[in-house]
Amino acid sequence: MGDTGTAQPSPRERRPWLPPRWFIRTAWVVHRAILRVSRGRWGLWPPREDRLGTMVVHTVGRRSGNPHDVIVAYAQDGPDLVTVAMNGWGEGHPAWWLNLQAHPDTTVDLPDGPRTMRARAARDDERERLWRMFLHVDPKSAAYAAHRRTETVVVVLEPRSMPE
Repeated sequence: MGDTGTAQPSPRERRPWLPPRWFIRTAWVVHRAILRVSRGRWGLWPPREDRLGTMVVHTVGRRSGNPHDVIVAYAQDGPDLVTVAMNGWGEGHPAWWLNLQAHPDTTVDLPDGPRTMRARAARDDERERLWRMFLHVDPKSAAYAAHRRTETVVVVLEPRSMPE
């Protein structure tokens, strides 16, 4: 299953080293703090051909109804934004994706300002194409995904017009 996000490495391939969960969580806290302290001037960048961008996705808790924000990496596919729901390479789906499944209309903060979007999971051929696009920019994603039994969801955020 080489590019599906669930493939296990061959015996010759070594999975990349993953930092401990406490380190990953600390990095997220620091990134959010930089974004907050700089009032959005630092911490977000657009994608390029050789690098993923970063954006803030605003979600509504599926059970609590409370607002939540998460910083995720993304690539651009025409007008759509593409990310993967990988939960910091841990098992299971991240809360932000579960929230978007319950409430798919969302806003994102990009380096050039906010956008109103609608989230959905890519399926079939589209998923394979977008996963390959993501791997082109970040080849290690497949190896990180191999640490998980959960299939990596490729999330498409489609532009929505602002409400009147």
